[in-house]
Amino acid sequence: MIDLDGIRRGLQGVLPFEWAEPTFMLNALLVIVMLAPTCAALGVKVVNFRMAFFSDAISHSAFTGVVVGFVLVRVIWQAPDDIQYWDRVVPPITLVVFGLLVASGITALKRKTELPTDTVIGVFFATVIAGGIAIMSRYDLARDFNRYLYGSILTTSDADILITAGLVLATVVFLAVDFNRLMLIGLNDALAASRGVATRAHEFAFACLLALVVTLSIRTVGLLLVTAMLVVPAASARNLARSAGGMFRWSALIGLLSGVIGLVLAYYLDTAAGASIILCGAAAFAGSIAMRRGHPS
Repeated sequence: MIDLDGIRRGLQGVLPFEWAEPTFMLNALLVIVMLAPTCAALGVKVVNFRMAFFSDAISHSAFTGVVVGFVLVRVIWQAPDDIQYWDRVVPPITLVVFGLLVASGITALKRKTELPTDTVIGVFFATVIAGGIAIMSRYDLARDFNRYLYGSILTTSDADILITAGLVLATVVFLAVDFNRLMLIGLNDALAASRGVATRAHEFAFACLLALVVTLSIRTVGLLLVTAMLVVPAASARNLARSAGGMFRWSALIGLLSGVIGLVLAYYLDTAAGASIILCGAAAFAGSIAMRRGHPS
């Protein structure tokens, strides 16, 4: 069993700063140190193979997933005595489930139609958003969505830390095992199939993993900004790296630094942590452009 109290005490011992004293900041730090580099590493494939719109569709499908969760609690179950507990438990579950369903649906449909991939994604994007708005307006749920729109990393619990750790471990294993296959599929699907790669299975697996990472990251930065955690560090890394491996390393490093610096700035400036993290990433992207212009390949 992971001793989170011991880890927090250890962090306080090596981080003698005011911002590292509150437990909620240490919890947020633990999550961001794990999650930001993971999102950034996955973002390399998202950027290289133009999947930003796909991840955006997944993050916005979370909106409808949360709406469904609130409807289950407040309309179908009607449990007013324990409604605050179920409001915390059910929407995050339906959020993840709905994200997985949308990711699977997009992946399946784009293989069964001759439509361009971005068109298929656009249809799903519009449908899930419209469905969520329709349900929300029907049951007057707008006031319950702020923590999902903007994120709430400073309310991270021990359970959130453990779930994030499990997700990060699964992502590391997946990338270690499937990195070369995914790169080959992205470069040439037919060539990958001719070499015995089960392209459909690997594509589904990556789509589902990406959906899990996106939906679980919503607690950190909110559904309005979650795609930026994938795209911005990877875009910066593409300006700096000269190889696929280098792009992964740069992306993870930029994601980690942006996450930690953004979290600390949010504490001192009293700004939204998710927005501060993304703005730090954007600053890194601007710096990467300047470095690339100064050292053209």
